[in-house]
Amino acid sequence: MHLDMDAFFVNVHILDHPEDAAIPLVVGGRPASRGVVASASYAARRFGVRSAMPTSHALRLCPQLKIVAANWPRIRDCSRQVMDILAGYGPVEKMSVDEAYVDLSAHADPVMLAQTIRAAVKTDTGLPCSVGLATSKLVAKVASDHEKPEGFTVVPPGQEAAFLAPLPTRVILGIGPRTAERLAALGITTCGELATADPAPLQTAFGRHAADLQRLALGHDDRPVEAERGPAKSISQENTFSRDVNDPAFLRSQLRSMAARVADGLQSRGLVAHTVTVKFRWADFTTFTRQKSVEAAVDQPAEIYRLALAIWEAHWPPGQRMRLLGVGVSNLEEPSGRQMRLEFS
Repeated sequence: MHLDMDAFFVNVHILDHPEDAAIPLVVGGRPASRGVVASASYAARRFGVRSAMPTSHALRLCPQLKIVAANWPRIRDCSRQVMDILAGYGPVEKMSVDEAYVDLSAHADPVMLAQTIRAAVKTDTGLPCSVGLATSKLVAKVASDHEKPEGFTVVPPGQEAAFLAPLPTRVILGIGPRTAERLAALGITTCGELATADPAPLQTAFGRHAADLQRLALGHDDRPVEAERGPAKSISQENTFSRDVNDPAFLRSQLRSMAARVADGLQSRGLVAHTVTVKFRWADFTTFTRQKSVEAAVDQPAEIYRLALAIWEAHWPPGQRMRLLGVGVSNLEEPSGRQMRLEFS
C-alpha cells in the first residue's frame, strides 16, 4: 500500500484555521522574497497554481490567493501521528513527511485493511489521504495518485500492465522530462506503447536501460518495503526538476525546503548529524557530491540549510543549469546533549 497525504502542508494549516478550508490557499514563501509554493490547496489548483511555482506567478494566476508560511513543528507532529498509525498495520517505509509504503502482504484481506487504514488516518488526525494498493511499490504509488483527493485505487494482481497502459510514461518513477522527450521522439508517449515497443530502437536509444524501461511499463517492480531496522546511516532528499534551472533564488528555496525535510527525518528518529552533503547534477547529467563536517552536530532546519547553502554556493557556477539538487546528512548519532547553534557569516 502507498499512502499519500493530500495537500499535506495546506491541510495541516487548515486543522488550526478551519476558516481557510474553502479558499485558494498555498503554503510557501512570500512573493517579495522570491518565495516558492510548497503546497497548494485544491481550490488554488483550479486556477493553475502548483507546487514549486514562484508565489509571485501564483498570485498573478489567482489574485485572491492566500499565502501562509509552513508550520514545521505542527507538520512534523502530524507526520509522526500518521506514521504511528501505519506502523500498527505492517512494516512501514517512510518516503517523506507525507508519504509512505506499508507491506500488507501478511494479511488475508489487504483491500479491506487498506480501507480501514485510510479511514483511521482521517478519523485520528483529521487529515485526508489517498491510497493505492497493488502488488508492487511502483504501481501502488501510481495508484495513490490516480483519484486524488481522498482516492482509493486497487490494482488487482495481473492487472498492472492494463492499469498503466493508458497513462503517460512520466508516471513511472525514474522517467523524467528528458527521458519522456526521447521516448516521444520514438513515438512512445504512454506506458502501453512503451511496454509493447520494438526493443531494437529502445536498445539503440537507451542501451542496457531499455529492458528496464519496458519492465517498469508492465508494472514489474520487485523492490521490497524496506522498514528501518537499527539506526539510519544517512538521510537525504533530492529534487529532479521538470526543466533545467539556473535561478539562484529558486535553487536556494529548494535547498531550504529539502533541509527542512532532512531535519524532520533526523528529529523523528532522535538523531543528530555531523556531516551535510549536497548533490549536484548539471543539465548534461554530470553528477557529483560535496560535503562539510562539523564538530557540533546539527538537527535543525536552519543549521542544515546554512551548511548546505555554503556548499552549494562554493560549487555552483552562477548561471550553470541544474537538473537535480539534493541535500543529505550522515555521520549520525544520538545526541549526548543539546548541540550549540551554528552561526555563519
